[in-house]
Amino acid sequence: MFYKVSRVLSLTLFALLILVPVMVVVLGTFKGDLELMTKPLALPEQWTLNNYRTLIEGGQITTNFRNSVIVTLASVVLTLFLASLASFGIARMFNKVANLLFTVFILGLTIPAATSIIGIYDLFDSLGLRNTLHGLVIINIASTLPISVFILTAFFRQIPLELYESASIDGASPWRLYRSIALPLSRPSMGAVAIFLFVINWNDLLYPLLLITQSDLKTLPLALLDFRGEYAINFSMIFTAVMIASLPMVVMYLAMQRSFIAGLTAGAVKG
Repeated sequence: MFYKVSRVLSLTLFALLILVPVMVVVLGTFKGDLELMTKPLALPEQWTLNNYRTLIEGGQITTNFRNSVIVTLASVVLTLFLASLASFGIARMFNKVANLLFTVFILGLTIPAATSIIGIYDLFDSLGLRNTLHGLVIINIASTLPISVFILTAFFRQIPLELYESASIDGASPWRLYRSIALPLSRPSMGAVAIFLFVINWNDLLYPLLLITQSDLKTLPLALLDFRGEYAINFSMIFTAVMIASLPMVVMYLAMQRSFIAGLTAGAVKG
């Protein structure tokens, strides 16, 4: 009895810790700064869309939104393609070369991003990749490729080798094995990794802050810093921008929820 009561209380407290800040943000998008500061948890005295209208009519948020969509989609698609190719090759090779390649990718997970920002800045500046969207795509791929290979290799190794062998006997090339066998069978894991990469790339602030200075090339997370003044912060506008920035992640998860759950549970039960 005590266990059940304590469990309910702890879960309720945890839910409140999550729901209360979310409620403050959602309600704050319909308030002015003064009302938000004085009555953060109360319903708006007058429901208004002025904050949303100001952001959209200003035009800058739509540009930032477009930049984030371009960078995120390109990064996710290219990372998935490269990671699936590398994982497919590593999973099919049972030799020292495969182990070495896998170790190299794993070592990429041990290097904190903050320790290499000076080298990244100098390299991208010398290559003319600063203040470019494709520069952000390149650094996103480089930073997320190790974790993607690490996850996908585990799924590709679960595919029976007999499937590859039988297809090879019928004359299938390695590319055909990858396209017709590996990719269809790993669709749930690919969906789970896609959501994972989407969230990372969409919310990334470090690399845009490091490489982007032009206002028309800023992504949404970087653009949110513009609402912070030297002496004051426009919280109602920040909350509105956060709500707009969160919508694609919510839509992405709802659209790929089945793939995400299937990817997380793949391999949990054998037999």
